Amino acid sequence: MMKSNLFNLDGKVAVVTGGSKGLGKAMARGLAECGADVMINARNEEELKAAAAEIGDGLDGKVEWRVTDMLNRQGVDDFAADTLETMGKVDILINNAGTNHPQPIDEITDEDWDRVTELNLTSIMRLTRAFVPGMKERKWGRVIHISSVLGVGSKEARNVYSATKAGLIGLAKASALDLGPFGITVNCIAPGPFLTDLPLSLLNEEQQAQFAKVTALDRWGNPPELAGPAIMLASDAGSYITGETLLVDGGAFARAL
Repeated sequence: MMKSNLFNLDGKVAVVTGGSKGLGKAMARGLAECGADVMINARNEEELKAAAAEIGDGLDGKVEWRVTDMLNRQGVDDFAADTLETMGKVDILINNAGTNHPQPIDEITDEDWDRVTELNLTSIMRLTRAFVPGMKERKWGRVIHISSVLGVGSKEARNVYSATKAGLIGLAKASALDLGPFGITVNCIAPGPFLTDLPLSLLNEEQQAQFAKVTALDRWGNPPELAGPAIMLASDAGSYITGETLLVDGGAFARAL
């Protein structure tokens, strides 16, 4: 029996932002296991070094890392240029870096609005804009924005976060139309409750239990469980999926009430 090549990423180069931990690290490892060379970035050098070692452990592919402040526009542009010089090309871009600062609508400060919007939306546009020309030349590319179930629905005080994550869904739809003729797909993944530092830092134990009960599986997701959906959209297995948002939420949106 022949081995399927649907998920084979040999010869591909993937960038995963916010790749030093959590969902980013899990997706980067999954891509590396499928044969891709990987570049990750984040702000913490020690975490990046450790993550790169884990991602490449036991594999033959190349794993590089760069300290990057995605809130700094010049830093984003410099990261893109450095990545293209170091890796030679970028075939797969997973825009994973993001943040959340819950505030009711009448308490949002301009500073917090600007910071969350810059990281969750503007930096993603800039990085995608930088890597797309090479994908167009090669007539192949995969862009995946990590949105959220809170970009489809929402929750009290998640105004800025939901606005930016919904913005990614709109961005993906428009970009899919721009780039489809060049063999490039653009999609979103909308994770539900996953056991990562960001939500766990915002929720107490009671709130964590409430989130678990909303899902059909009655539990939080583990970061490696997002690797499969990312690999599917990044590979030939997802070649006819574009402009879509894939909910990976343990069945949370299956509930009507």
